[in-house]
Amino acid sequence: EGAPPHFSRSGTEGIVDRDTSFAFRSIRSGKMQATIASQFAPVAARANATSSRAQRVPGVCRIRAAAPATRVAAPVAGASSLAIGSTFAADRALNVAVARQVTLKPQPARGVVRCNAQAAAEGESAPSGILANNPALETVMYFALWYFLNVQFNIVNKQIYNYFPFPWFVSAIHLAVGLLIMTFFWTTRLVKFEKPDSEFLKAVTLPSFLHAFGHCLTNVSFAAVAVSFTHTIKTLEPVFSAVGSYLVSGTVYAWPVYMALVPIMGGVALASATELSFTWLGFSTAMASNVAFSARAIFSKKLMAKMSPLNLYNFVTIVSLLFCIPFVIAFEGSTLAAGIAKAVELKGQKEFVLALLKVGAFYHLYNQVAYQALGKVEPVTHAVGNVGKRIFVIGFTILAFGNKISTQTAIGSGIAVIGAGLYGWLKAKYAADTKTVKKA
Repeated sequence: EGAPPHFSRSGTEGIVDRDTSFAFRSIRSGKMQATIASQFAPVAARANATSSRAQRVPGVCRIRAAAPATRVAAPVAGASSLAIGSTFAADRALNVAVARQVTLKPQPARGVVRCNAQAAAEGESAPSGILANNPALETVMYFALWYFLNVQFNIVNKQIYNYFPFPWFVSAIHLAVGLLIMTFFWTTRLVKFEKPDSEFLKAVTLPSFLHAFGHCLTNVSFAAVAVSFTHTIKTLEPVFSAVGSYLVSGTVYAWPVYMALVPIMGGVALASATELSFTWLGFSTAMASNVAFSARAIFSKKLMAKMSPLNLYNFVTIVSLLFCIPFVIAFEGSTLAAGIAKAVELKGQKEFVLALLKVGAFYHLYNQVAYQALGKVEPVTHAVGNVGKRIFVIGFTILAFGNKISTQTAIGSGIAVIGAGLYGWLKAKYAADTKTVKKA
């Protein structure tokens, strides 16, 4: 907040207000009045332009509207008072003559115009509110929402598969609902849209295919075995990521990072040996999804520099949906219509459609909130957060569906989850020791 600078000279003062209306008190000559007004018109115009720009960016620049305007002193005397408009014919010779007679002395401004340059550049308002003043509380709320949405997705998703076992179609629905949500966010400008160029669209094709394939395979596993078992198998993703990073880019981590993979593999093996819902379809598709998601992460790294993570995820979702449609036709096209008719008969059309919309919304929102949450913490906290998420999902799905698990499966799942957390922590701790080896 603040006011424009003051100019004064000994003698009777006049005022230039914000509406560029000039009142010159006690000025003897009408010609002199017009000349002085012309002399100070640019000053008032600049003040108005600054005020106008501040008003166009709410929350970025705040200027007191009722602040007094520039004071002008004229070295003349008289008894008349006249208001003259802001549009005058400029006369250079007269301006020079008046400039020699009128001396302007700047005085300190009575206030300060506060601006947030970064917010202005991005076209966003400066942050405010309870969460902005309490970053720790904001992070906790993001993590809590992330966990809640993830648990809800897994429960609703499995409930659908219990009466509608068409995972390829449901996977496409997840992405389609996500497309509707992101369109809403873009059109309402809750998320700033970033226009992709042709290079980006070419580069995003492979990660999008891998995302589509991995997402569909994960859902096939969800439909075939207990959700808790699928999540246990998916703790093996770091193993494939470590191997893939070396094969693709020659990345070599410090030896403690590789040692952390041992309890992951041992825990999964221990859990799989006595898993009551075990099927080879569920196990193999979960393992294949690990390969797909690991490759997606490797090939997505270069795209991170071209677009914000949230917009990158949105565009990956769009392209992935295009890849999912052929999968649906190939694997479920011949029986899909009969499956939908049976689901409608069992649950009713309204309940069935609402369930699909709900699970799609949970899927997209938990991924979006995850990006928001993980963008606010260090990599170590990221690793701990992922472990917490898997514990929550495994625990709540067991309670929700009453799945019976053996003691050995419970121990194996715990070892695998802890191993995954240890891997993430050590990877962040020894990040400086990571090397890239040139392969022949």
